[in-house]
Amino acid sequence: MKTSVLALGLVAAAALTSQAHADKLDDVIGSGTLRCAVVLDFPPMGSRDENNNPIGFDVDYCNDLAKALGVTAEIVETPFPERIPALMSGRVDVGVASTSDTLERAKTVGMTIPYFAFEMAVTANEKSGVKSFEDMKGKVVGATAGTFEAIALEKQVKEWGAGEFRPYQTQADVFLALSQGQIDATVSTSTVAQANVKTGKFPGIAVVGKAPFDTDYVALFTNREEYGFVNFLNLFINQQVRTGRYAELYEKWVGGELPDLTAKGVYR
Repeated sequence: MKTSVLALGLVAAAALTSQAHADKLDDVIGSGTLRCAVVLDFPPMGSRDENNNPIGFDVDYCNDLAKALGVTAEIVETPFPERIPALMSGRVDVGVASTSDTLERAKTVGMTIPYFAFEMAVTANEKSGVKSFEDMKGKVVGATAGTFEAIALEKQVKEWGAGEFRPYQTQADVFLALSQGQIDATVSTSTVAQANVKTGKFPGIAVVGKAPFDTDYVALFTNREEYGFVNFLNLFINQQVRTGRYAELYEKWVGGELPDLTAKGVYR
């Protein structure tokens, strides 16, 4: 009899403990603030205006997410290589940072369905002689370390067996090196390429064509074990598309044909 009573007591205690544990979704709502990791040297996804205020697609997306949660958004400027470390160290709650949904990253963080999709473009120094992707063979090329395009480009250079790949900390570093002739060409998302050329800050460069890399689907991310929060984020992305907000933000910051967020033949 005593054993049965003890067992029932342990079950009840476990149930109360389980109910008392709040997940990340509850924590964010309770705190009143959503801390978003956002890359702010990656226009038009993230940058700063003339008053040094964060702007861009990802900034607006974070603000929309915070509004849906009923909290205030806090933009935490996070360079590309620091996106996942910022989450793991507890500095942010979610990454809204144009992060490719790779299987390797999914071993560390919980990734959502895609909220944006990028095509790849080649941008070259006009004195380099690079007029296409194939012209990059044997040249000195570079990209932002840790990004989808950097990984793909470095692999391509190794396959060519000619040329040199140089990683850089930020997109601004890449385009500055390109403008100064330290590298001959780079591969980046078409949105970033066009945005950087249009700024006029990097003279002597031009977008010369497409890179034959896969479409880069990017996801929001949070802690891997936070299933409740990941589920909410997935539904939020779905709602952004269904309500037309995704199309509205794309037109505002990028323009042109709206990318499909689904891979052909795959249900997401």
